[in-house]
Amino acid sequence: MTAYAHPESLVSTEWLARNLSQPDLRIVDATYYLPMQNKNAKAEYLERHIPGAIFFDLDDISDTTSTLPHMLPPPEKFASRVRKLGIGDGNRIVIYDAQGMMSAARVWWMFRIFGAREVAILDGGLPKWLAEGRPVDDGQVLLQERHFTARLDNTQVRGKDQVRRNIDSKREQVLDARTAGRFHATEPEIWPGRRGGHIPGAHNLPYGQLLKPDMTFKDADALRGLYESAGIDLKKPVVTSCGSGITACVLAFGLHLIGHRDVAVYDGSWAEWGLPGDTPVAT
Repeated sequence: MTAYAHPESLVSTEWLARNLSQPDLRIVDATYYLPMQNKNAKAEYLERHIPGAIFFDLDDISDTTSTLPHMLPPPEKFASRVRKLGIGDGNRIVIYDAQGMMSAARVWWMFRIFGAREVAILDGGLPKWLAEGRPVDDGQVLLQERHFTARLDNTQVRGKDQVRRNIDSKREQVLDARTAGRFHATEPEIWPGRRGGHIPGAHNLPYGQLLKPDMTFKDADALRGLYESAGIDLKKPVVTSCGSGITACVLAFGLHLIGHRDVAVYDGSWAEWGLPGDTPVAT
């Protein structure tokens, strides 16, 4: 069995339990629920979180001037928000979410795109931590402010115009993390007011396929096989997409695990592309 190219990016619950008290470690609860899930991630965090974890609010740490959901914030806003959370240059960051694996990868990608290097995801997330009977705390965790230097790496993100030009140039492969039903427009699109279907020429790999039943990631060979079965040439650049730029990051993280370097995320994803207008849609 082939090892992950970046095993340091995925930590086990055992590892985290052993290292909870390390002074340079920052644990981040990145739980996010879609509006249609009618759940409150912050309230859940205050009731129950891994000891020492701070809450990362994806709706707040975003470009709130945009009409699209949780788009990347400007670097200065990201730096200001995470500094107040107590995360600074040189910290080792471990991210989890309460769904096992959904939004943690988005926050992993955000830290990476703004220059943090030692960023990992907790394999299996909070569900695995709880299933193993590990400790939790309640209430808010307040840490001392730290200096965080944020520089945006534009190579890791794509906008609508770049994706539109790519339909003709085909320089990059587009891989959509939504369900097959949403991709093919055989089931309703969950973002209100969006058309059904997908970006012309895109491939489909529902993000849940990367995970085992306990929400941990499949091994490197299995991941590689899934990307290839979805029609992806792993020697060529990939742009991942989804409903609103969240689970696209799960596909980007899986590609990182197997050592694929040339990966970007289409930030607006279907929440932008699927709006009524002039973007071409395939079904």
